Amino acid sequence: MEHPEATPRRGRPVARRGRAARPRQAEVARLAGVSQATVSLVLAKKASVAISDETRRKVMDAARELGYVPDPAASRLAAARNNLLGVFSFTATFPTEVQHSYYPFLVGVEQEAASRGYDLVLFTGSSPGGAGAGGPEALGRVRLADGCLFLGRHIPTDQLSRFVDEGFPAVHLGRRDELEGLAWVGADYVSATRDVVAHLAGLGHRRIMLVREDDEAPASTDRERGFREGLAASGLTGEVVRLAAPDRELTPARVRAWHDNGVTAFVAEETDTASAWRELVAAVRGAALAVPDEVSLALLGSPPSDLADDPPPTGFNIPRPELGAAAVRLLASLVEGDPAPEPLVACTFRPGTTSGPVQRTAQGVL
Repeated sequence: MEHPEATPRRGRPVARRGRAARPRQAEVARLAGVSQATVSLVLAKKASVAISDETRRKVMDAARELGYVPDPAASRLAAARNNLLGVFSFTATFPTEVQHSYYPFLVGVEQEAASRGYDLVLFTGSSPGGAGAGGPEALGRVRLADGCLFLGRHIPTDQLSRFVDEGFPAVHLGRRDELEGLAWVGADYVSATRDVVAHLAGLGHRRIMLVREDDEAPASTDRERGFREGLAASGLTGEVVRLAAPDRELTPARVRAWHDNGVTAFVAEETDTASAWRELVAAVRGAALAVPDEVSLALLGSPPSDLADDPPPTGFNIPRPELGAAAVRLLASLVEGDPAPEPLVACTFRPGTTSGPVQRTAQGVL
C-alpha cells in the first residue's frame, strides 16, 4: 500500500520522504533490478518458487542496503482470504473422453482442497467456446479466489506474468521455467523416461528412436531429455524425430526403412492429441512388423481411449490425482504465506506387453 505522501493531490505539493520513512518493496525492487512481486517472494522465503540464487542475492543485498523491514499492517492485510481456490484451464476442461481429460487431476485437486478446508471455483471462460475465451477479462476473474491453479500444455506467459508481478498466488500444474516466479508442480518425466530406455536396453535393444511432436512444451522436452540421458547411461545409439504432422509424416514405408537400418524399438510421447503414438501404432501395423517379435514399442504416458482395447503398452503411468493434490498443497501454502517445496511427483513404470527381447520368436501381440 502506498503511503499518503506518495500520491500527488491537486493543488498540494507532494511532501518529500524523510530519512526516517520506511523503505517500500518497490524501492527494493528498483535497486535490485527485479519486479516487486519477485521481491515479495524472496523476502517471504518462498523457496518453492523458481527464482535463481543470483536474483535472491540481489534482493537481499538491496533490502539490507535500504534497511527494509516488513510492514506488519500490510502482512495482516495480505493474510485476509476467502478460503476459495481457483482452477483455470487453457484447454477444454470437460471433453467427452473423461478418462483422458483433466478429470483425474481434478479428483486429486478436489480431495486435497476439501481436506484443507478450501472450496473450489472452476473458471471455464477460457475454454474453447467459453464466454470471453482468450480475452484478458477471463484471467482477471480468477481474483475472486485467494489463489489459482492453472492447467494447460501451452499457456499465455504474458498474461500470467501479471499475476507473478503482482504477487497473486498462482501454481501451474506441469513444469514451467520460462516465467520466473511462477510456482509449479510436475511429474518426473525425465526419470520415468530414463527407466523406459533402461528397460529396453536390458532387453537387448541397441538402437532406439523417440517419436515426438514438433513443439517446445516442457512435458515434451523433459521426455526427450530423459530419453537422451537413458541412451547415454546404457551406451546405446538412438535418434529423436520431431513430427509437425504425424498423420502425414509417420508412414509404414518410413517405419520399415528405420527398422531395416537397425532400429528395433520405437518410443513415443503422450500428448493431448496422442497423435505420435496413434500414428506410430498404425504405421507399424501397416509395415507388417510384429510387436514385440520384430520391433518393440513404448509409450511415455497412457494410450488414448480409442486404443484402450489394444495390449497395454510398455511405458509409465502419470500420477494425475497425486499431481492435482500436490498442486493444491503448494497453492495453499502460497496463499497462507508459509510455502513448502513440492518435489516432482514420480511416475510408475508399466511393463506392458509391447516390448520384448530383440531375438524373441513368439507370436506378436499387435
